Amino acid sequence: MAFDKDFIDQMKTRLEQMKLSILEMLLHEDEDFQELVDNDGPKDLVDVASDDIDMKTLEALGAQEVKRLRLIEAALARIANDQYGYCLKSGKPIPRERLEAIPYALYTIEVQEELDRQKRRVG
Repeated sequence: MAFDKDFIDQMKTRLEQMKLSILEMLLHEDEDFQELVDNDGPKDLVDVASDDIDMKTLEALGAQEVKRLRLIEAALARIANDQYGYCLKSGKPIPRERLEAIPYALYTIEVQEELDRQKRRVG
């Protein structure tokens, strides 16, 4: 294992807290979304447009948070399998500082930068 048990336990706690926070936020957004949908009564075009923008914003935020939630869950699974802290592409240990900044990081900075460059060339 690249890191001591205390560090892994600390990261596990942070990841679990992040997961709980996202789940609570998504639940709140879902309530807001439902309120927008359920809000009966006459609406003028400005209200309809405003509601549509609100729904799209909630959906976009929700999609980003769901993606982050999946990354967090994957990191927790790597902890359970004693594979946490290793780059998924190179197999090298991810620097502690990177994991402290992004506990669900999948790659070393070098690999992530290369993947980003490839994505920009393709996209």
